[in-house]
Amino acid sequence: MSARKRLNPDELRSHRYLGPDDLRSFGHRSRQKQSGFATEEFAGRPVVGILNTWNDLISCHAHFRQRAEEVKRGVWQAGGFPVEIPVMGLSETFMKPTSMYYRNFLAMETEEVLRTYPIDAAVLMGGCDKTTPALLMGALSADVPSIVMPGGPMNRTSWRGEPLASGTDVWKYWAERGAGRLSCDSWCELEDHIAASPGHCMTMGTASTMTALAESMGMCLSGASSVPATHSGHSRMAAATGRAAVEIGWHDLRPSQILTRQAVENGVTALMALGGSTNAIVHLMALAGRSSVQLSLEDFDEISQRTPVLANLRPTGKYVMGDFYEAGGLRALLARISDLLHLDAETVEFRTLGDSIDGAESYDDDVIRIRENPVCETGSLAVLRGNLAPNGCVIKPAAAEADLLQHRGPAVVFRDYPDLKARIDDPTLELTRDHVIVLQNAGPLGAPGIPEWGMLPLPKYLLEQGVRDMVRISDARMSGTSYGACVLHVSPESFAGGPLAVVRTGDMIRLDVAARTLDLEISAAEMQQRLSEWQAPEPRFSRGYGKLYEEQTTQSHEGCDFRFLHDDGSSPPPPAIY
Repeated sequence: MSARKRLNPDELRSHRYLGPDDLRSFGHRSRQKQSGFATEEFAGRPVVGILNTWNDLISCHAHFRQRAEEVKRGVWQAGGFPVEIPVMGLSETFMKPTSMYYRNFLAMETEEVLRTYPIDAAVLMGGCDKTTPALLMGALSADVPSIVMPGGPMNRTSWRGEPLASGTDVWKYWAERGAGRLSCDSWCELEDHIAASPGHCMTMGTASTMTALAESMGMCLSGASSVPATHSGHSRMAAATGRAAVEIGWHDLRPSQILTRQAVENGVTALMALGGSTNAIVHLMALAGRSSVQLSLEDFDEISQRTPVLANLRPTGKYVMGDFYEAGGLRALLARISDLLHLDAETVEFRTLGDSIDGAESYDDDVIRIRENPVCETGSLAVLRGNLAPNGCVIKPAAAEADLLQHRGPAVVFRDYPDLKARIDDPTLELTRDHVIVLQNAGPLGAPGIPEWGMLPLPKYLLEQGVRDMVRISDARMSGTSYGACVLHVSPESFAGGPLAVVRTGDMIRLDVAARTLDLEISAAEMQQRLSEWQAPEPRFSRGYGKLYEEQTTQSHEGCDFRFLHDDGSSPPPPAIY
């Protein structure tokens, strides 16, 4: 790699706020002194903004107060000036209708915080599902030097002698309760064990996926995404991230220089090798839309078909993130697929990805499989098209029962999620495992927010018969911790007049994952007739964020981002000092 020029102190972005001998800079300096800082503590140093997504309703980030102090420690050690800036936290558990509804909100806040304040570099503190992509999206648009500090997965835990996996085992035991095989008391006891510490889900859900992809794309320290949240190494990683932030500030290393086409392809390849969350497709499409990188759903499918799944992690596999860390973590996995990666892609450590994973070893070949013994040879995720999803949809074959990956069956249609909840257990529907459950109006605009409803519940009477998987189709997402033959992100969505809107109960649907097709078995003329009779719903919002969201949100295959935040080829000038 070529050496990067180190800025002089008067070339720092913050110097324009704090350096000049004028009235405005007098005000800036005096207010820093008001906070108790001497001139020599902040003048002529890179100002590092620590964007902290902590709040009391994000238990995944319960340790972020301490981690922010450790990041500050690293910044001070490297000669920078740390400033902590709280930004909107996206609680996967508590935000309704879904945290995804507010991902773009946090991305906007991140962009404007970085644009307006005297920040030379930023530390992006993210972990819970939507925080990492939102922070990255905003940082890329602002294009201020930035580095991700991954929140880390929670501790391993067990219940009644059995290891537990957050999210994944919630769905499993809920199905057992629905089948009458788990008592209410046992279910309540499970609550005490399923989430045993701060940190995000310890499965390869969306949170673990997105922090791993941030590392694979060069946006955080090598090895950082695998460290468990409560491990002492996580504190050391936070301080090291602070030190690294000072260096990227001195050298003006920007996200647009890291998140190139090669880096994004590395992220997609890592996604497939990890057996990662389907949600990553939506987030990576949004990131690509913020940059000059051209990315399509076909890119995901092409890379999926040449990449083995080597991470034996739930929900696809057997283990959890603590096991992955002890087996060598992401560095070890990337080393095993190094021939599939762009090893010369640059990282925030001023070295290539190849340098970052050089010498990495796996210490457990069952957790991180060798190429000759993969969890799946290929096909972690698959992109389908057909007359039911002209713009594409997604399925995770590795997490479905194999015999359902080629299936033909009659649809049973639910017009929205309340309708599904009200009727799914109605025995008069007479559902069998051969039926295809279809949920409408659960997409980006329809829900709104494309919530994680895609792992549609199975009827209790089928659960009692031992059925644990069926083909399910929706324009929703599903949690990265979920599993099953769930077809997701159907685009265009039904609320926007996509073909999913005109599916009727009794229609035959054919799914063929190997052929990458999803079709409604009606004629083209019948499809056209139904679509012509469809009536668009009235707008639901007259003001505020809801109106902005409804007017600007793109469809799933475009990343569900706001249209006006897509990259238009311009480079925003640094803010003027008035």
